[in-house]
Amino acid sequence: MSDDDDFMADSDQEQYDFEYEDDDEPEDGDVDIENKYYNAKQMKADNPQEAIEEFLGVPKLEEQKGDWGFKGLKQAIKLEFALSRYDDAIVHYKELLTYVKSAVTRSYSEKSINNMLDYIEKTADDPTAYKCMEEFYSLTLDTFQATNNERLALKTNVKLAKLYLDKKDYTALSSKVKEIHKACQREDGSADPGKGTYSLEAYALEIQMYAKMKNNKRLKALYQKALTVRSAVPHPKVQGIIRECGGKMHMSEENWKEAQSAFFESFKNYDEAGSMQRIQVLKYLVLTTMLMGSTINPFDSQETKPYRNDPRISAMTELVDSYQRDDVHRYEVILKENPDLLEDKFIAENIDEVSRTMRTKAVLKLVAPYSRFTLAFIAKHINIPISEVQDILGVLIVEKRLKAKINQEDGTVVADQVEDAEHVRRLHDWTKAMSDLWSTILHDSEAFKLEDGQAGGGAFMLSGAGFDGPMTTGPQTRGVGGRARPQKGGKSGKISAWT
Repeated sequence: MSDDDDFMADSDQEQYDFEYEDDDEPEDGDVDIENKYYNAKQMKADNPQEAIEEFLGVPKLEEQKGDWGFKGLKQAIKLEFALSRYDDAIVHYKELLTYVKSAVTRSYSEKSINNMLDYIEKTADDPTAYKCMEEFYSLTLDTFQATNNERLALKTNVKLAKLYLDKKDYTALSSKVKEIHKACQREDGSADPGKGTYSLEAYALEIQMYAKMKNNKRLKALYQKALTVRSAVPHPKVQGIIRECGGKMHMSEENWKEAQSAFFESFKNYDEAGSMQRIQVLKYLVLTTMLMGSTINPFDSQETKPYRNDPRISAMTELVDSYQRDDVHRYEVILKENPDLLEDKFIAENIDEVSRTMRTKAVLKLVAPYSRFTLAFIAKHINIPISEVQDILGVLIVEKRLKAKINQEDGTVVADQVEDAEHVRRLHDWTKAMSDLWSTILHDSEAFKLEDGQAGGGAFMLSGAGFDGPMTTGPQTRGVGGRARPQKGGKSGKISAWT
């Protein structure tokens, strides 16, 4: 197997299928042994208990340990593990490991054992199974370290470290990842380029550990170190895990932009690996977009566009749509209709910030026209508890985004009119300035001059703006209702004004 088929890879199901696993292997050997083996395979589905006994009978028919006995033990162990016969599985796994020294080839034994460990890792689902897995890994390490099979020993150590992570045994995990990192170094302490993949997988496990422990300081240091590893060609799922943890770290620091970038990279890696975790990370990406207050739809990119109408992501799609339209009522309805969204602890922890932002904007918009209102009035229109209304108003007042006073006894709020008074004062000053300007232009400007000898006649010259002639202000220019009208016989360009 290649390095890309390591512990966090979603391996092809066929390699764990009992029916096809050995079909490409040589079929030389005694006919009776071969018949017994295939007879046992036919019994697995209907009678697994008898199939186990039949498989265990195959090695007994061989005079010397060989391929058929090895294959029979493999099938028996898998069935025993699936049936929770863990003690029997351990006994027969010990027997199986005796074949790897001489009975089967090194490459075949390595592939078979690695497949075996992958199988039990996917099948285990309870603490008893985890204990059996740990025993399997320990036995494997003892065997392959003794035969100097460093490659399989590293793979097994990584699997064992992952088991410690699942069990939340962080002390054992820390010790194991140190061992892996040391094994990935040369004698002079420098990184071994040929083992960069295993080192990166160890970083991924360690990063997950510190993410669960919420130790952001240590997590950040490891995350930056993992991004500098260039000698590895890891499975994209490993990169997806590292980027996902990095995104969560940035979120905890309220570094929305870096979080968005990390989640996007994580999504692309998970998508490339075919991992279902891509859907969950896509939800995180949408959540980050809302926290950023971005108006860019996260589903506009080429990578995410195919998931826009995916029913598994539809609730988050509707949420971001209502957020960008400031539709708090629709936003609240979506949250209530999709309680499964909050089953993810990370989303539950961060969606409150988005909800708070939505409700705050709605409160400001609602109270803008009023100078006096009640807490119940806001609670009714936005459909949130009165206690939360009071909290939002309190924050707005402290942040000086709203000048008001809350009367907690009767639940009323009185908005301070200082800003309105200031606005009126400035408007008055502006009006007075315009009036002074007009007066100056009318009396002092050279554009308006009284004609000689007409000072008492009420006429003056108007020049500029297309006019060049006398404007009279005497009684003869008064029209009906005091409206200005031209003098009879007056030339074009002369208008009358009222006194």
